[in-house]
Amino acid sequence: MSNILRPALVSLVLLSAITGLLYPVAVTGAAQLLFPQQAAGSLITEGVKTVGSELIGQSFTAPKYFWGRPSATGPMANNAAGSSGSNQGPLNPALVDAVKGRVEALRAGDPDNQLPVPADLVTASASGLDPHITVAAARYQAGRVARERQLSPEAVQRLIAVHTEGPDLGLLGEPRVNVLQLNLALDHNR
Repeated sequence: MSNILRPALVSLVLLSAITGLLYPVAVTGAAQLLFPQQAAGSLITEGVKTVGSELIGQSFTAPKYFWGRPSATGPMANNAAGSSGSNQGPLNPALVDAVKGRVEALRAGDPDNQLPVPADLVTASASGLDPHITVAAARYQAGRVARERQLSPEAVQRLIAVHTEGPDLGLLGEPRVNVLQLNLALDHNR
């Protein structure tokens, strides 16, 4: 019996040390060495104050700000500890009602805007945490933001262009705008 039990216990201890200690320490150390900003959570700071992360959406509701994608996380919006989608299909009456309500809120925030509402402004992403909106969604909101901040529409369009990120590796995904970074640029007029 000890011929079987001893090698099994040695294997358990050895593999636990490798996979539970050595590997995580090595990967964490390599990440902090090679990608320190990302390993720290891609945090955005102003002075000594952390204002958010490049990777997690935030809820902006004031008319002077660009609004991000709706969040389906619970129990509160953009809850990184509760990343999830709503699991509601396109025929679900609750989703249809939520989308209608979001469209009405966007129309109420900018009643003169007759452009079609971009889908990403009324539907949550799969994770419920998406910090980006499409360029079309940013342009849709540009008139309201310019009016609220008493800026020219051209100045706001230039900020959108400056803060538009291209596809990853030049070919994966679509151009997008990080809402937090764009709003911070507006606050600092850069």
